[in-house]
Formats: sequence, C-alpha cells, structure tokens
Amino acid sequence: MYFDELDLNDYVLDALDDMQFETCTPIQESCIPHILEGRDILGVAQTGTGKTAAYLLPILSKLADGGYPADAINCVIMSPTRELAQQIGEVCTAIAASTHHRILTVVGGLSYDPQIKKLKHGVDILIATPGRLIDLMNQKAVDLSQVQVLVLDEADRMLDMGFL
Repeated sequence: MYFDELDLNDYVLDALDDMQFETCTPIQESCIPHILEGRDILGVAQTGTGKTAAYLLPILSKLADGGYPADAINCVIMSPTRELAQQIGEVCTAIAASTHHRILTVVGGLSYDPQIKKLKHGVDILIATPGRLIDLMNQKAVDLSQVQVLVLDEADRMLDMGFL
C-alpha cells in the first residue's frame, strides 16, 4: 500500500515524499488507518520494520488537521531508554518539519532547566523516559491534563525494567 492511499494530512504526505518514502511496511499498513480513526492499538513487529512511523504518521496527521488545544501537551510518547526517546524525537522532528508542531524530548542525564523552560513555552508532543517524566510531574513542571494520545513504545521493556 502507498502512503498517499491513506487519509494522512498533506503536510505528512509532503514530508514522506521529501524523505522518499512511498510504500507502507506491513505494521504501518495495519496500524495507521486504526490510529487515524482514533482507535487504540497494540502493534508488535521486529526492529527495523517502521513501528515508530506507524504511530507517528497518524498522530502528526491528526494534530496537523487541528481541533486540539494549542496551549497543551496533546501527545505523550514514553520510551524505556534515553537513546530510544532521542531517536523517536529525531524521527518525529523530521516528519513534522513542515508543520508548526512543538516537539520536546525529556530524558534523564540532562539538565532540568532547559527542559522545563521549553515546557513552559508549550509543547504539542512530549517524548519522555518514565523516570524523567515522573520527576517533572513531581516538580509540577508538566501538565498532562489535556493529553489526547499516549504511546508506550516498548511497553514490555518498560515493565521488565520495573516501570510498572
């Protein structure tokens, strides 16, 4: 299946075209339509099959279509490790390059101050490791009251690591 056969926003389709991606992987073909419909999904596929894009593309598309609070965190993506969170942030930023989405990755091992300053300026998509997100919540630096979408990337690994 081709990406342009899906009901993705034109900004997202343009980004895919710029990145020279035309066809969906099986996980993307299975997940994207359901996410666009607002349904919950559980996606399982091997590494390197496009799982990150399988959820990012429809999320970015829905946000670009509008109807979400402009001054709130609309999506939280949790990742078990700093490296994966940063990778997700890079992919998200690349796909969202032609939109006005504000994307922030917050992970441990980095100073709180820059992350908190960016949170105060507003974020549409927050990508976080569980420990740093909990720290920011305890500091009342993050408001999750209007989150519309929650992604638990590698949820099984987070459970294995004790992030119940």
